[in-house]
Amino acid sequence: MRGALLAALLAGAAGAAELPSYTITARDGRLTPAALSAPAGQRIKLNIVNAGRSPIEFENLRLRVEKVLAPGARSFVVLNPLRPGEYRFIDEFHPATGLFVLTLR
Repeated sequence: MRGALLAALLAGAAGAAELPSYTITARDGRLTPAALSAPAGQRIKLNIVNAGRSPIEFENLRLRVEKVLAPGARSFVVLNPLRPGEYRFIDEFHPATGLFVLTLR
């Protein structure tokens, strides 16, 4: 029984280690990179870093993703498997310049 439990835990840890991760940095009302491509149909981790001097609100309403970060803060979101396509995110505090597009292929 212990062996089965250990195997299940290790399998879960191995799957988590393989999660594709990407970093988006907010600075002075801009998100960089402004766009990136990732594989469709699998979970994806987006690391968000606020390197600017004002707060940000990273969000995509369709995906129900919303993160508010103070200056200097870091956080992340994990997206469940999505279909191929473009997914647009904004910094709602800087909507004209804080744009990010995730293209899943």
